Amino acid sequence: MTVIAGRYRLLDVLAEGATGTVWRALDETDRHEVALKELRAPDGLPADEVPLLYARREREARAAARISHPAVVRVLGVATEDGRPWVAMELVRGLSLAETLEAAGPLPPREAARVGAEVLAGLRAAREAGVPHREVDPGHVLLANDGRIVMTGFGTAPEDDPGPAAELRALGRLVDETVSARPSPLPAKDDRAGELRALVERLSDEDPEHPLTADQVERELRRVAAGGARPARGESSRVEPGRAPGGPSAGASAAATEGEPGGRTGSPHATVSAASGGPGPEPRGPKSPRRAHVLLAGLIGALLIAGALVYHLVRDDERGAGPGPDGVTSTAPAGPGATDGAGGGPVTPRS
Repeated sequence: MTVIAGRYRLLDVLAEGATGTVWRALDETDRHEVALKELRAPDGLPADEVPLLYARREREARAAARISHPAVVRVLGVATEDGRPWVAMELVRGLSLAETLEAAGPLPPREAARVGAEVLAGLRAAREAGVPHREVDPGHVLLANDGRIVMTGFGTAPEDDPGPAAELRALGRLVDETVSARPSPLPAKDDRAGELRALVERLSDEDPEHPLTADQVERELRRVAAGGARPARGESSRVEPGRAPGGPSAGASAAATEGEPGGRTGSPHATVSAASGGPGPEPRGPKSPRRAHVLLAGLIGALLIAGALVYHLVRDDERGAGPGPDGVTSTAPAGPGATDGAGGGPVTPRS
């Protein structure tokens, strides 16, 4: 089998397009499989421009290696063979969004929103690294077997950067292709498909009066993906940084999992102190009248029980000593034959 740059052994073809062929290859330095993209110049390009194109593609691939985000395919390195660059990337096992839509049809609204949110997060990370995508379409979105949504195809399109606004419009078209066209079983006030279509319409407007920012779009997509309700009229839909809609702050969640396998909620790190700007203890409200009545009844019951015990103790101590004539108690012997000693005790005279 062919070995590229003395390192990557080609195994089989994974995909083929206008800009090149993606191979499954074995990296013989560490014995790991990778996806190796063979870049190819488009037909009709003048021969003297081909080296310039390859140099540009190599620079872009090396720039893409700086992107570190779970929604962006990792670029592992760039090799050169016969003057052409070959880009080694992580091998993501799964199907492309295009293949999924073709085989199974549109996705349910919440899953479509999740795909859109992850794609946008990856696009934003790439733009921050100086590597805009330029070609957002279902063929460049991978639905990995491990549940990840991964963007591919960075630095392979010949067009110039279209800009953030055009990137959001392309994302709107992607979501529009992805969202389910089936009627939603949810109530009209919680119609995820309708909410996504409304968002797509706003994104498709090339000259909106109030354009959406990438942060607003990602927040709205994640709200729909999580099944959150739309904020009431007059209520702000703004989500504080680090806080997911309807959930705890991301900072608290991160602290809970730091050093704790599985992110156990019992971790002391999950507590946010008031001194650090987090929520303090909740103020205590007035005691319930019902609770006071219960306490009073319990106290009276305890007193009655104590009184009964004292009564029985006194009665036992004075056993046999009862009232005599006119209510006077006598402990004198009753008459002849009565004894006062070890064999007897106080005798109460009979009336």
